[in-house]
Amino acid sequence: MMTDEQTAPQVGFRIRGRVQGVGFRWWARRTAAGLGLGGVVMNRTDGSVEVHAVGEAEALQLFEARLAEGPPGSWVDGVDRVPSERPLPDAFEIVSDFGFA
Repeated sequence: MMTDEQTAPQVGFRIRGRVQGVGFRWWARRTAAGLGLGGVVMNRTDGSVEVHAVGEAEALQLFEARLAEGPPGSWVDGVDRVPSERPLPDAFEIVSDFGFA
């Protein structure tokens, strides 16, 4: 359990492949919530999906592994870590834009 002085780990992911139009964001939200993670997910204009999550390190590792598998109907070509430094919500949300370039 974390103390008040500790900050929960935070990580960003860019998921490439057939990940738009297949319910990936809804699946990511359910998966993250089930793992107790906060954060955001959004479609990118290049056809990828970007996820930023915050929570326990073990849950983040499991989430990354699940992102690499994706939901039924998707095809994941790769999951890349990206910088994630902005404050994230405690609940996991689907957003249209959260200010990342």
